[in-house]
Amino acid sequence: MPELKSGAAWLASATPEEVDEFLEGLSQNALLSLPWLFEFWALPHQLPPRGAWKTWVIMGGRGAGKTRAGSEWVRAQVEGAGPQDPGRARRVALVGETIDQVREVMVMGESGILACSPPDRRPEWQASKHQLVWPNGSVAQVFSAHEPEALRGPQFDAAWADELGKWKKGSEAWDQLQFALRLGKNPQQVVTTTPRNVDVLKAILKNPSTVITHAPTEANRAYLAESFLAEVQARYGGTRLGRQELEGLLVEEEEGALWSSAMLERARVRELPTVNRIVVAVDPPVTSMKTSDECGIVVVGADTRGEPKDWRAVVLEDASVKGAKPEGWARAALAAMERHGADRLVAEVNQGGDLVERLVRMIDPLVPFRAVHATRSKMLRAEPVAALYEQGRVAHVRGLGALEDQMCRMTAQGWQGQGSPDRLDALVWALTDLMLDPLQMGRPSVRSL
Repeated sequence: MPELKSGAAWLASATPEEVDEFLEGLSQNALLSLPWLFEFWALPHQLPPRGAWKTWVIMGGRGAGKTRAGSEWVRAQVEGAGPQDPGRARRVALVGETIDQVREVMVMGESGILACSPPDRRPEWQASKHQLVWPNGSVAQVFSAHEPEALRGPQFDAAWADELGKWKKGSEAWDQLQFALRLGKNPQQVVTTTPRNVDVLKAILKNPSTVITHAPTEANRAYLAESFLAEVQARYGGTRLGRQELEGLLVEEEEGALWSSAMLERARVRELPTVNRIVVAVDPPVTSMKTSDECGIVVVGADTRGEPKDWRAVVLEDASVKGAKPEGWARAALAAMERHGADRLVAEVNQGGDLVERLVRMIDPLVPFRAVHATRSKMLRAEPVAALYEQGRVAHVRGLGALEDQMCRMTAQGWQGQGSPDRLDALVWALTDLMLDPLQMGRPSVRSL
């Protein structure tokens, strides 16, 4: 007999004979209860992590099974061994953006609590009181995040917060929920949400008492229409919106950033424009250790025919590598040149000086190479490049998520992320060489910027 946590996967791969043998070995009661045994059917991200935690955040793409996981977690808290037996929790808060959304999604939806509950344990929906009442007396009360003050007074030993990322009064509602979650020995809460760049969610994720599970939309494809998956992947795959809504990743954007998500989405192209020059820019790491920063390698093409004001560029690839030895990142850069037929390799030499060029030429003695030296801050070098985006003169292909994340963390006050923005630095060097540098096409090989 398979383990419960991998039962669904086992059934999917078992032979008909093995399935028959398994089902025949179950008692009548076990067979009737199997459809309601969520631990058997659940995907890994839908099961609570082990250990001591206060908040479990389930971050996932659209349709990843977050609502089902929330509903089943509530069931596990309130239900006992028998329909009349008490569970771990007696008072539960159900909080969504609005009362209507809680009712239609969390309570009555296709993956809501009522649909997930077996007949002998199904709670009663009391519309006038906005609450669910189980046969064993447990109660789940419904709240709107638009009315945080409604959470002042009641108290609970469990809570489910749905789509917290889009709560208009997220911080206020979350704070009031924390004060209300004070019953029992270990009150816990689950958050099911598509991640959004909001302060309340980022604060929760950083809390030491928070555990996180994550899954993209694709993880739940067995329960989703193939036409839906094909359409959303074709439309949003490889975009920042797709990283958030399909991959279920938190796409951060700093206040006052030089680039915004909206700006980058406007720059997205489906078909490559014509270019007459292509460069590969490299921002080498300080060290070659596995824990070192990435080696930024970015490929950019440009059409520089006509007047400079008419020049247009397109970012073709982010080929950055992490933890590579010097020869490794040098070969990766030269491979990117070969893939795109690039005209020149541009490399920052602040850390390695002439060694950078010597390293590259050991592999390819004839490579067109240009060394650049940084004398100004990263932010000052990035500002004129950001202006090109504001003018609509730079386009992006899809699949540049990691690079775009760095771009949205560079502000007028400087870099706000961890480590070094090596991908962004390489982008800046490439666009400067193609679009901003007056010393074009093989004039002095080293310039300060």
